[in-house]
Amino acid sequence: MQDFVYYNPSGIDFPIDESVLIATNKEEISSSNFLISNSSETNSEVTAKEIDFYIRNSKDSLPTMIKTLPLLYEMCATQYDNTEDMEYSANIENKILIIAPKEKVSEFISHTESDEFDLYDTTEDKILKISGHIGNLSVLVQSTDKEVLLQVDQIVWFDAKEMGYEQSGTIDPNLSSIEKTLEVLRANILEYNYKKYITYSTTSCQYHERREEICSKCEEVCPTTAITKNDELKHLVFSDIDCLGCGGCVSVCPTAAIDYALLNKDSIYEISYFYNDRHPLIIPSKMDIENLNVDLKENVLPLCIEGEKFLDEASFITLTQMSGSQVIFYSDFLSKGTSDAIDILNAIYQKKYHKNAILVASNQEELEACITEVSFIENSKFNSNQRNQRKRETFSFRLQHLVGDDDLGTVKTGEHIHYSKVEVNESNCTLCLSCVGACNVDALIADPKDNTLRINPSLCTSCGYCESSCPEKDCLTIKRDEIELNPTWFKEQVLAKDTLFACVECGVEFATTKAVEKIANILGPVFASDPVKQRTLYCCENCKAKLMIKQGLLNG
Repeated sequence: MQDFVYYNPSGIDFPIDESVLIATNKEEISSSNFLISNSSETNSEVTAKEIDFYIRNSKDSLPTMIKTLPLLYEMCATQYDNTEDMEYSANIENKILIIAPKEKVSEFISHTESDEFDLYDTTEDKILKISGHIGNLSVLVQSTDKEVLLQVDQIVWFDAKEMGYEQSGTIDPNLSSIEKTLEVLRANILEYNYKKYITYSTTSCQYHERREEICSKCEEVCPTTAITKNDELKHLVFSDIDCLGCGGCVSVCPTAAIDYALLNKDSIYEISYFYNDRHPLIIPSKMDIENLNVDLKENVLPLCIEGEKFLDEASFITLTQMSGSQVIFYSDFLSKGTSDAIDILNAIYQKKYHKNAILVASNQEELEACITEVSFIENSKFNSNQRNQRKRETFSFRLQHLVGDDDLGTVKTGEHIHYSKVEVNESNCTLCLSCVGACNVDALIADPKDNTLRINPSLCTSCGYCESSCPEKDCLTIKRDEIELNPTWFKEQVLAKDTLFACVECGVEFATTKAVEKIANILGPVFASDPVKQRTLYCCENCKAKLMIKQGLLNG
């Protein structure tokens, strides 16, 4: 069985690699299943819209097109092979709530079959609250003299407000038509399928089970109730059925605790290999490219992706450095995280190469301008094995290569993506290492070889948990939202250092000198009348107990 098929009743004007089956008669392949196809009229796992888009618009030479077309199939197959999404189904019954004026309700009912739905109706001003999800929606409605809770499966809301879209199950006929709305309602009742679009790890999450809330960016940017917080337990709660798959949570997650299941960070790295000496053109699948006619100059290679909000600074720098080119991102919407990532990377590239790394186009005119402008960036190409790296590690290592031995000044980071540098007042630091225990990205580390507290600024997420965990006054602060583009930013820097204190009884080193002196200064006056107790302040745990027991016996 072949994985790849190209279907077109008119055929194709140039030969295709034998790995791709050419079909001109749909009936001949009706019983066959394929992995990747250019057409939705075939039985395939993935329909790659970029294939026909490339054939129709590319200005590559014929030999280049013959060589490139199989790569488009391979790129899509790479996406498919690495996807971690899971499909689910839910049972949806026929209870429908219509939110509309009476005349609209009547119009809607006139298009339905008799007893087809169990219908309820109300007006927008009476809606107090909506919760749950499609198939299990709870709608609190203000009746004449009391509040009524309606349990329905789907909502038809003419001119729906934001409240209706915070959970799955609301359809607005004004965005299409009553006929189209009925098609969706019936299809959902027949079979409602949804996906798990994101993966999540509690290990690197900076909200999970922290003493206080220092990060919940994912919940803030989620347009639905797909991500909510349990503030008592400090747990994130995920509702896959409410997830739109936009990926906005991924781009703002500082540690990659959340990743995009359909195109994770390792998949982006593998796909970037296909862009060696080619210009990446990244297009979210929501963009209409079937009817888009633009001249793709030589070496521009399109890639369609699900979602439009998950791309972050690590994804973009991977694509730019692996290709050695500027990247074109064609989308009519930029998420908060993706927008910040583009701004940060462009500011860096301007300082180093005097060019933007990412060219953004929101319409055809802007796309044509970006295609004309896109170019390779001299001396920018860099390959590094980043599989299984965390997001900050990838960005740090690639950025370190870009900076090299230069000092390019600083760049400011944005509202939703933060980089920072921890600073310590060494005179107040006792090396208790509470800050090291608080840091789950290894930006702060303790080196036992020389008894130092160290920081790698390039890994710091500016979460602030180290600051809130430090027990000392005026000791640890964070210099926020700035990246220093010089070699020292990527190297461990000593924040504090101390010697180890040896027990005055047995000679075993048991704590830092500053920690012992701090406690002695506090308790010394309290124990002024008892020389033995004073001596215990300079003893290890074992000797402290022995001295106290001995003192007790002597007194007896």
